[in-house]
Amino acid sequence: MILVLRALGVGDLATAVPALRGLRAAFPDRTLALAVPAWLIPLVELIGGIDQIVPTDGLASREWGIDPPHWAVNLHGQGPQSHRLLLGARPQRLVAFACAPADHHDGPAWDADEHEVHRWCRLLAWYDIPADPTDLGLRRPSPHRVPVGVTIVHPGAKVMGKRWAPGRFATVARELTRLGHRVVVTGSTAERDLAERVARQAGLPGDRVLAGRGDLAELAALVAHGRLVVSADTGVAHLATAYETPSVVLFGPVSPRRWGPPPDRPWHRTLWSEELTGRVGTDQRADRRADWQWVRPALAAIDIDQVLVAADEADRAGQARGAVTTK
Repeated sequence: MILVLRALGVGDLATAVPALRGLRAAFPDRTLALAVPAWLIPLVELIGGIDQIVPTDGLASREWGIDPPHWAVNLHGQGPQSHRLLLGARPQRLVAFACAPADHHDGPAWDADEHEVHRWCRLLAWYDIPADPTDLGLRRPSPHRVPVGVTIVHPGAKVMGKRWAPGRFATVARELTRLGHRVVVTGSTAERDLAERVARQAGLPGDRVLAGRGDLAELAALVAHGRLVVSADTGVAHLATAYETPSVVLFGPVSPRRWGPPPDRPWHRTLWSEELTGRVGTDQRADRRADWQWVRPALAAIDIDQVLVAADEADRAGQARGAVTTK
């Protein structure tokens, strides 16, 4: 067995797909087991090649419950906690970044500025396992449970510092609707109030709020068969990359050089104000105070017109490829 740990979120799992495919190709006859939170299982099923899922819920306080693996691969972080967790499975070999506190020296050095996709491919290359960083695609789910050809506005993000102002998302949604887009607003169950607020300010009917409805597989289907995604730097943006759905991604505290879509795809647009990234505080100009209570200056510097221009460019590039459904 090859045991792989990636117990994080949607974007984290999506950026690990090339490494997972590399492991699958390197060990075609061994069971490939992926340790992830149970809520990510619908997304794991869209990757393909995973033989066994090991839920990580509560794992820190219990045994792994599996036979000792041939290799344990840490695609979770640089350690030492994740290294020690995998060593608890008693693997023959740990594949991971070097970490002195975990007494693991057989691995490359961590590079904090490296793109997340390339990071894990480089880790495997150290152990003579090739992985293709462009192999980001996911299986395309059936659209039978979701509307097809919609433009997805996703105002939420688990990290509050990555959120753009709700009022600005609402203005973008309203203007895209005026331009002929069928806009829906998505988010997690916890973000439903935020999504309803954005939809209400945008003048959208209540049935356009899809936040908290359906599971992760339905969100993937919505993106896979969508026209355009406008979001913060969060999981839904990585689904747009996986399905090559045109997107506009707003970056704040983290550079798109570390988490953005491949730069050679003109149907993806990233917006980022690098010179303001390191500043602390909020910018409340031209917006209500409540809208900006969590927003960092790098995000505040991105204005509505920039987003609309980027959305038009991404939409046109997607239609030129013939990959966008608008009806």
